[in-house]
Amino acid sequence: MRVVVVVVFLFFISQTACTVNDNDRYSGGDNGSLHLLLGRLNDSCLPEKLRLDTVNDTLKAGALLDYFRTRNNVRHPINREDREAFKGNIASKSDLEVANDALSHIFVGQPSYPRYFCGEDINWGFRPVPDNEWVWQLNRMTFWNAMARAYWHTGDEKYAKAWVDQMMDWVKKNPNDESHEYAWRSIEAGIRGNRWVELFQHFIDSPNFTPEALVVFLNSLYDHASYLMTKYSSSSNWALMEAEGLAFIAIFFPEFNDSDKWRREAIRRLIEEIDIQVYPDGHQRELTMGYHIGSISWFFRTYELTAMNGFENAFPKSYIEKVEKMCEVPMKLCFPNGTVVQFGDAWEGNPGQHNALFRRWADLFGREDFLYLGTNGKEGRTPDSTSYALPTSGFYSMRSGWTASAICMVLKCGPDGGWHSQPDNGTFSLYAGGRTLMPDAGCYIYSGDPEGRAWFRQTRVHQTLTLNGGNSDYNPRLLLWQPGDNLDVLIVENASYDNLTHRRTLFFVDKRYFLIVDDAIGNAEGEVAIHFQLAPGNATVNHAEHSFSSSFTEGWNVLLQSQPQPGMQLEEEEGWVSFKYNAKEPRPALRYVINKTSNQPNSRFITFVVPYENAPPTIKLKSVSDFQLSLNEMELELEENGEVKKIGFKIN
Repeated sequence: MRVVVVVVFLFFISQTACTVNDNDRYSGGDNGSLHLLLGRLNDSCLPEKLRLDTVNDTLKAGALLDYFRTRNNVRHPINREDREAFKGNIASKSDLEVANDALSHIFVGQPSYPRYFCGEDINWGFRPVPDNEWVWQLNRMTFWNAMARAYWHTGDEKYAKAWVDQMMDWVKKNPNDESHEYAWRSIEAGIRGNRWVELFQHFIDSPNFTPEALVVFLNSLYDHASYLMTKYSSSSNWALMEAEGLAFIAIFFPEFNDSDKWRREAIRRLIEEIDIQVYPDGHQRELTMGYHIGSISWFFRTYELTAMNGFENAFPKSYIEKVEKMCEVPMKLCFPNGTVVQFGDAWEGNPGQHNALFRRWADLFGREDFLYLGTNGKEGRTPDSTSYALPTSGFYSMRSGWTASAICMVLKCGPDGGWHSQPDNGTFSLYAGGRTLMPDAGCYIYSGDPEGRAWFRQTRVHQTLTLNGGNSDYNPRLLLWQPGDNLDVLIVENASYDNLTHRRTLFFVDKRYFLIVDDAIGNAEGEVAIHFQLAPGNATVNHAEHSFSSSFTEGWNVLLQSQPQPGMQLEEEEGWVSFKYNAKEPRPALRYVINKTSNQPNSRFITFVVPYENAPPTIKLKSVSDFQLSLNEMELELEENGEVKKIGFKIN
């Protein structure tokens, strides 16, 4: 393992100039005084004149601002010396649009909603939509970071002036009390702790960043850190953002009296949480890819900042090894084009962001397989396998190769991941030829439409088995994982209901198509169904042959065909998929259903899932060793174009 870091040991400046320009006059502060701030700072870190009672507040405030502008004992990934180099090439078109709107108080909350005008006199508790996510994310102020990039991009002081005014307005209007809980959830406080340090780096050199603004800013950061010391949401991603915000304030502002205590506590939490939250196979315990990738950043950014400032030895070697293990998970589970398998509260994401992550991880860890993914195969080497099992978290992937057109299926059968997870054990998502042919339903929304969120969290809207349409429990077990050159075999089961276990056997044949055997095992009775959903578009349904397929006019499609049995019906049902927050679209959804009686110990479905380009191959199931009862071993004969192939398994 090779980790690229820069180590700079802290040293402190004891003297600095004490001149005050007209633009740096201190008017007495608006929320939290200079004297309150000076009481929160370590005298030994500050210019001597700041400690003299004979020096008036104007000179003290000016000297304090000058100190922070000229200190060179603290490092941050955003280097103020790069400002000129970034002129004209740091802000995207979207950044500039968001920043320009923010000048007029038209702000981004939850980014899937429109930007809204929050008043000439800004209302930071504004709720233009029923979804609480909008107002919570408004108070993360992502638009301030867009303004910061716009400032460096253009050099226009209007962005700095607007940010200073808005920052001081927010601090004045949002004390940490019950009336302002929308602004002071611990997750928002942690996010601000990280982002405000970044904002400081962008704006500290502006003449609009006055001594008064500095006093308000630093007092608020002190309040943030003090509050975060009282909040520790162990076992969730909140804990990581809380710790990160606390660490960034502590490390970047060692001048605070309590910085050492804050830094030690933040690092302690992160070391503790990486053991609590990361399974031995590398997946974060909430079992949704977006939060997994976010957790990699939350774990690593604090380590990176400590390394830049001489504290990297505070983390054990095992910590970085676990972060590297986490980076392997998206390599093993993401689709060949870089999109995310959207199990739970996840969305498919942007392939370009995927590439950028792997390029960064390749540099950090010296990984040629990461480099291959980060450069779309132009550099590095392919990963060491086409099939991966993450048995603790319950994820399994099978693919035909590593090009963007490869066939890839990812299946989930794992423990309860909490609020961001869904009762969907046994489900899978299928990709082939550059297209996600059978995407997972996704999540749709968090709080704005509770009935909509509940719909997406039903077992029956995933590619798995249900009893009487009810939601399943989390009781997973891996029975067999047997990858091979021409045949991959996976057998998992989930005790989904009282007296009914769903066992799913998956064969990946010749790296071209899948055969799925679904067993409903137990004495429970009722309507047993296996559900399948396609990507949005038309579907062709053939009831006589118990088959259906997607109907794209170009590119790849998928055919599903279940073997006939007495009483089985193929039925269409309601289908939706969400590819981004607060947006959903209809899609074909069908189920194979039978009525199971209590004297049937096992009901079985056998289904071909065949991705294809142009025309589907003709594949037939010729024989099964024991259709009804065999659970520990099976032999099947398949026939394709006159050629017979035997596949099967045996479990001890």
